[in-house]
Amino acid sequence: MDYNSKLCVLGTFDTIGSRVLPVVHPAAALALRICFRQADEGNHQLSIRLIDEDGNNSMQPLEAAIDIKLGEGADFVTRNMILNFQPLRFEKAGLFSFEVSLSGQTLASIPLRVIYVEEGQQA
Repeated sequence: MDYNSKLCVLGTFDTIGSRVLPVVHPAAALALRICFRQADEGNHQLSIRLIDEDGNNSMQPLEAAIDIKLGEGADFVTRNMILNFQPLRFEKAGLFSFEVSLSGQTLASIPLRVIYVEEGQQA
């Protein structure tokens, strides 16, 4: 949640365990806080991809054009971004990652593991 420019995050996880595949996670969110500096000013393309361990897209990439402008005398500006996914579907178990890039340069790679849990086993 973005509360007066403060990023408040509850219920974080990096692993989804399921007894069935494909797995459909009913709701998840990706919370980002990006810091832009003077060198970042101008028009850019922001891209967020969910990829599997082979680099294949697991969902349609999210793309947006953004124009970065710093106020006079500002050394940096930060922006909170919260993306909700309802539902989030995984065809197979494995290591996935959210890849965040700005004009082709990777800013972050956030891992997410999906595991198959057998009966009687805990995630």
